[in-house]
Amino acid sequence: MKPNLPHRSRRKDQKGVALLLVLWLLTALMGIVFSFSVMVRADSASALSFRDDAEKRQLAEAGLARAALELNYRMVNKGQAITLEGREVWRIDGKTYREKLRTGSYAVRITDESGKIDLNSLTEASGIIMKNLLILLGVSEEDADVILDSILDWKDADNLVRLHGAEDEYYMSLPKPYKAKNADFETAEELLLVRGITPEIFYGTEDRKGLIHFVTVHAKTQRINIVAAQREVLAALPNMTIDRADQIIERRATDAPLRMEDFRDIFGGDYAVVSPYIGIEDSGTYSIESAGFTDEGKIAYAVQATAVADKPGRLRYLAYRSPAGWKP
Repeated sequence: MKPNLPHRSRRKDQKGVALLLVLWLLTALMGIVFSFSVMVRADSASALSFRDDAEKRQLAEAGLARAALELNYRMVNKGQAITLEGREVWRIDGKTYREKLRTGSYAVRITDESGKIDLNSLTEASGIIMKNLLILLGVSEEDADVILDSILDWKDADNLVRLHGAEDEYYMSLPKPYKAKNADFETAEELLLVRGITPEIFYGTEDRKGLIHFVTVHAKTQRINIVAAQREVLAALPNMTIDRADQIIERRATDAPLRMEDFRDIFGGDYAVVSPYIGIEDSGTYSIESAGFTDEGKIAYAVQATAVADKPGRLRYLAYRSPAGWKP
């Protein structure tokens, strides 16, 4: 009797289909397991990154709190003839202070706003400082004239156009038109609306600092505090040189109280020319920048605040930014 070949063939086919189903199921399970593994790994990395950022932010906040403490200490102890070692008043010229903590460290610096150019106090006379600063930052003299006159036109109350300035007629002709404010600046970032100011001029580039580091709306004075001003602002003063700016920075590095007479010899015969533009009085408003570092990484999380010291023991915040762009 001959074997039933068709029946055996069907059994082989069924076994082949079953094998294919098992292989497909295993492949699907492997894909699910792999996807789950990738998802878990991504979630773990995200959690670790979030924890690291949170730690660095807390360290940055610790630096901010330390700066507030030091500003209050400065208000109480500024001007004392004798200072105990280790109890020196913190400088307000942007000097960076670093502190090591158990879980990481922070770097923090304080800058008195009076060391910057106050946009709302800018006049035809004091505008020479802004023009010189722009040229030092790489702006051509022609463009610096346009920017200066446009700043003055932006904040004055009328619609009269200065020689190189701009009012409503210019701004309304832009692709996205708007009117000149004809009022004080509320923030330094408002400069980006002014004719001639580009993001590169305002924020700076990899090779050059921008105006954002040297202007303010909080100083409330035309005079530049030479105890707090950065090198670029000092060099922008009338009849100033880079060498004189460096001498001022070297002179104020001492922890002893400073008077205007301590800087007079640096200016020599030009003191009468520059004296109307300078002072040494704190404005009471400070920019605080703080960055936190963990032991595991070098990339910092930075925060920035602008604060007013109304009276000893009280610091009122005007602005806060987190994260900020400071890289100590």
